Amino acid sequence: MQQIKAVIIARGEVQRVGYRDIVERAARKMKLTGIVENIKPYDVKIICEGNKTSIDSFIKLIDIKEPTIEVEELEVSFEDATGEFDYFEIKRGDMAEELGERLDIANINMTLMMAKQDSMIEKLDDNTSVLKENTSILKDFKSETNRNFTQLTNIMTKHDVDAQECIAALTV
Repeated sequence: MQQIKAVIIARGEVQRVGYRDIVERAARKMKLTGIVENIKPYDVKIICEGNKTSIDSFIKLIDIKEPTIEVEELEVSFEDATGEFDYFEIKRGDMAEELGERLDIANINMTLMMAKQDSMIEKLDDNTSVLKENTSILKDFKSETNRNFTQLTNIMTKHDVDAQECIAALTV
């Protein structure tokens, strides 16, 4: 199959949110070669080579609109493949900037986890309230059942005494 090159500029919320990592995984999954890198001031540049079908699928995969990543536009141009890449990789920038980006990603993930935790605590509170209500209902049911068993025992005991008296009267 004929190889082509795609040069893609991703615009939107694509830096400092883990977008390059997702792009790299998607490219490897599609068996593409190339690079992904941040470009100033806010965009991400992707150069990839592979067959047209794989590149088209890749473009759909990286058009992400989810919490923290919001691709607003993918500017795509195609060229002849050069074979210059052996594999797909992230082209890293300054180490301090990269570390800052990792910390930003960690902060985003922690914020999302905190929101999920708050949601789970709210659900637990709701479930605890329901359990307390059901426990109260079960305690009432237990008390009522105990009263009914006591009444039934008294009736059976009286019936048993009455039956014994009747039998005694018949045998005399």
